[in-house]
Amino acid sequence: MSDITLVTGCAGFIGMHAAERLLARGDRVAGIDNLNAYYDPALKKARLARLQPHAHFSFEKIDVADRAAMADLFARIQPSRVLHLAAQAGVRYSIDAPDDYTDSNLLGFAHVLQGCRAARVDHLVFASSSSVYGGNTNVPFAERDAVDHPISYYAATKKANEVMAHSYAHLYGLPTTGLRFFTVYGPWGRPDMALFKFTRALLAGEPIDVYGHGQLVRDFTYIDDIVEGVLRVLDKPAASDAAHNPAAPGPGTSSAPYRILNIGNNQPTLLIDYITALESALGITARKNMLPIQPGDMHTTAADMSALQAWVGFAPSTPVQEGVARFVDWYRGFYKP
Repeated sequence: MSDITLVTGCAGFIGMHAAERLLARGDRVAGIDNLNAYYDPALKKARLARLQPHAHFSFEKIDVADRAAMADLFARIQPSRVLHLAAQAGVRYSIDAPDDYTDSNLLGFAHVLQGCRAARVDHLVFASSSSVYGGNTNVPFAERDAVDHPISYYAATKKANEVMAHSYAHLYGLPTTGLRFFTVYGPWGRPDMALFKFTRALLAGEPIDVYGHGQLVRDFTYIDDIVEGVLRVLDKPAASDAAHNPAAPGPGTSSAPYRILNIGNNQPTLLIDYITALESALGITARKNMLPIQPGDMHTTAADMSALQAWVGFAPSTPVQEGVARFVDWYRGFYKP
């Protein structure tokens, strides 16, 4: 086994930031990405260009759904740790193109698990999502809550990832940790996310579509906080929970080396207040098309952060106003509108 950390989806939003932090502290990173056209590949290539000058970084264009390519990759590089962030993202798109989610999020994740098993990696950390909480109205969401009622196919694939990972932890002793991300935003973010769409529209003098009449609640979590949590978790492999009770098993831990952890800001914010922070950062008042909630969307997300805090001594805390302003600074510098 090498001392390489494999980062899947390294040209993605979280993947690029995580790889940068790993490289900055001296780790060796092998990155893969399929650079697909779900959103502008030019942005993905620009992110990748930030990583490629590092002497300890290597990149291969590989789709995780390609079984032979993934098996060959693991056999060649023998990573010691895997940070699996490659996935088909987007709740609404999963309604229109479910096959993309089956290929990337289910088949692709199976290939990652099998590669980790074959290479006997020390720790697999993978991206889950707050969307797994589905129709749950008990907020803030805690890892002990049941997640058996997803309201989008995207959420269903992420729930499936969690139970697939547990089977490998149980059967093969593979330490696995799933991180349920809560609405990540910040510089280099995804163009399909609200902040990106709103910023582009406001700078172009166009109205914005505000779903749920602005009353949707999200636990917006700044990218730097996400990456800090990810790296701390990556450095602490999942372990068997000595307090695990098979008569009343908790969903977040196990007798196997397995954990599920929320990673959110614990500062639930109304969508309309998020927009207000953006208006302030841009100095522009938005013209708003108030619309009903979209199919598959959750009304409220809010993270109970006590488990992550107890496990690695960290919980995100960047205020939305500060994070949005940093995004606007990046957007103006990158796109020069």
